[in-house]
Amino acid sequence: MARYVYRGELPAISTFSIVGVDTQAQEIGVAVQSKFLAVGSAVPWVAADAGAVATQSWANTSFGPRGLEALRRGAHPEQVLTELLAADPHRESRQVGIVDMQGRSATFTGQECFEWAGGTCGPGYACQGNILAGAGVVEAMETAFLQTGGPLADRLLAALAAGQSAGGDRRGMQSAALYIAKPNGGYGGFNDRYIDLRVDDSSQPIAELQRLLGLHRLYFEQPRPEDLLPLTGETLHEVRNLLRRAGYQPGTGADVTRADQEALRAYYQTENFEERWREDFVVDLQVLRYMRSTLAR
Repeated sequence: MARYVYRGELPAISTFSIVGVDTQAQEIGVAVQSKFLAVGSAVPWVAADAGAVATQSWANTSFGPRGLEALRRGAHPEQVLTELLAADPHRESRQVGIVDMQGRSATFTGQECFEWAGGTCGPGYACQGNILAGAGVVEAMETAFLQTGGPLADRLLAALAAGQSAGGDRRGMQSAALYIAKPNGGYGGFNDRYIDLRVDDSSQPIAELQRLLGLHRLYFEQPRPEDLLPLTGETLHEVRNLLRRAGYQPGTGADVTRADQEALRAYYQTENFEERWREDFVVDLQVLRYMRSTLAR
C-alpha cells in the first residue's frame, strides 16, 4: 500500500497526465493516471471558454479555477504559470500543465518533485509526470498524442496507454480520468461537460477508462447518417422480435406502423439512448447491435 506524506493539508498526487486541445473540433481536455485514489477529483480542470489545467505532485487545487480564470482573460499559459506560482511558498513541489483554446501550452515541474519528474509541451498539448519510471514515459506520451489520429479523446487515451507501456508511475496503477469540454457538448447541450469519465480504484484503470469511453459513445453520441437503417423488410422483422422479447408491443403487418415507433421510442428512453432517437421510421445500427447482444439470447 502506498504511503502519502503530507505538506500542509494536501497529499502528493504523483502521476502522469496530458493536457490537449483540438482547435478545429473545439474540444479541450485532460487525461491522467496515478497510483492515487480518485485522481480525477483533483488533477483535471477544464472549461470550453478558457482551456485546461492539470495540477499534480503536491497538488495546489486552487490552480485549477484560478488558472482557468486567467486563461479567460486571454493570458498566455506561460503567464498563467507565472501568476499561479509567484505567491506559492511550495512552488518547487508543484507540477502543472496548461493548454488554452488556441493551442498555446506550458508545463512546469518544480525542483523538489520526486524523481523521475518532468514534462514537455508543444502546440496543442502538454505532458508531465512525477515518480515515473523515467523520461521515456513523457516522451512516449508525446509521440503517441502526435501520431494518433481521430477524436481528441482517442489521442489523449493513446498517450496514457503509451506512457504506461513505457513504465508509467513506478509505484503502479490505481485510478485514471478523462475530462473533455466542448461548447454545448454536455448532455442535452446545456453545458460544456462533453466527456467526464473516472475510474477511481482499479488494477487496470486505463483499460477500464477505454471501456467507459466506448459506452459513453454508445449512449451519448449522435448517430451517424450511415447507421440509420429504415424499418423495412428483415430489419423491421428483427426489431419487432427483439422488442417483443423486451416486453414491448410493436405493430404487425408488412409495413412499419405507429405502434412500432412508439414501442421503439419507449425502448430507447428506457435504455438511455434518447440522444440517438430519431422521429422518422429508422433504427440506429449501434442501438440494434446493443439489442442483439442483450435480447437475442
